[in-house]
Amino acid sequence: MSGKYDDIINLPHHTSNRHPRMPIGDRAAQFSPFAALVGYGDAIHEAGRITEERVELSEDMLNELNEKMNLLKNSISQEPFIHITYFKPDISKNGGAYIKVSGHIKKVDENGGFIKLDKAIIPIMDIIEIESDIFQ
Repeated sequence: MSGKYDDIINLPHHTSNRHPRMPIGDRAAQFSPFAALVGYGDAIHEAGRITEERVELSEDMLNELNEKMNLLKNSISQEPFIHITYFKPDISKNGGAYIKVSGHIKKVDENGGFIKLDKAIIPIMDIIEIESDIFQ
């Protein structure tokens, strides 16, 4: 039985003299999946990201923080090592995250509303806890 393509079936594969062969990795890439909905994966990730709610401090906690701030201002020349926990609001969702930073205190600016450490500037209104050996 003779087939329709018997005259060409055993011919060698044509190789172009003008165009080089595509590397195997590039040939495989043309079949890889693609994002039909650009940004959809990012939107899903953002929706699944959990934020924390800001805690309202009690009167006693605020008084304790004020006492610690006064001690810090009085001992700033010694640049004590402190740990500060503060609330960092999320820029794209309600809520935020509580972050703990440590370092030597460089400046307390009540008018500007911040505390400056070695490598961080923390808004005073966002602080919920200050820890240091100078409070012992």
